[in-house]
Amino acid sequence: MSLEPVCSPAPPSPVYGPVRSWRYGRSLGVDLLFQDSICSFDCVYCQLGRINRVVDRQEVFVPTARVLDALGRVAMDEVDWVTFSGNGEPTLALNIGEVLEAVRERHGKPTLVLTNSTWLFDAATRARLRSAAVIDCKLDAATDATLRRVNRPAPGITLERIITGIQAMRREPGFAGKLALQCMFLPATVGEARALADLIARIGPDEVQLNTPRRPKPRAWEVANRAGVRDGEQEGLVRLATITREQAAEIEGVLRERTDVPILSVY
Repeated sequence: MSLEPVCSPAPPSPVYGPVRSWRYGRSLGVDLLFQDSICSFDCVYCQLGRINRVVDRQEVFVPTARVLDALGRVAMDEVDWVTFSGNGEPTLALNIGEVLEAVRERHGKPTLVLTNSTWLFDAATRARLRSAAVIDCKLDAATDATLRRVNRPAPGITLERIITGIQAMRREPGFAGKLALQCMFLPATVGEARALADLIARIGPDEVQLNTPRRPKPRAWEVANRAGVRDGEQEGLVRLATITREQAAEIEGVLRERTDVPILSVY
């Protein structure tokens, strides 16, 4: 998701923004991984710059009380959405369900979870996400080889685990929200469009978001990176190779030919 900073409270805080989202307007970020960059992926295009802790286990990283206190200090009339993302994979946080429920009950704002889908195979994790208004699931790869090359997962994570997890979330009892797929295409993965389309048809999401890494990648991790880094804001940014507008249109054509899912393209 492409983000443009609007304003930020002074760090340290597990809440940041709101930031401007090309998809969701004024989005307030909730970071349940505030200790460090922590994820089950280390994607080659990650806007955090580097994942310092590539892990495949869950725990409480930031106490719920601290997150709720920070949320209580925000002027919610300036917020359209509350987005769970931050410094890595939010479903690694065991207290994500508590905070999602609190945002719904106390603040009445729609909630968005940005997940790499690696823990959706787990029934307890899916139960924690039931109250989310939208879950955006990452799906960049159509093969395990591409998953290892592009997303660089923690050991033991497979494409089948991700696909079956997303399918289970789609059918999760009590989840009445929207499930979308975020598909990041690089020039090296354009050839997987048809295979990825078949996986999308198998999952049957509410929407596909077609993306490419137009934002530069920082060389190192800083907590401020969670709000998105733009040219001129940090030294040593790496400009990544992107697909062209024409390639995006071709991929969109393939997806429309092989699925009936609504498609939103970054172009």
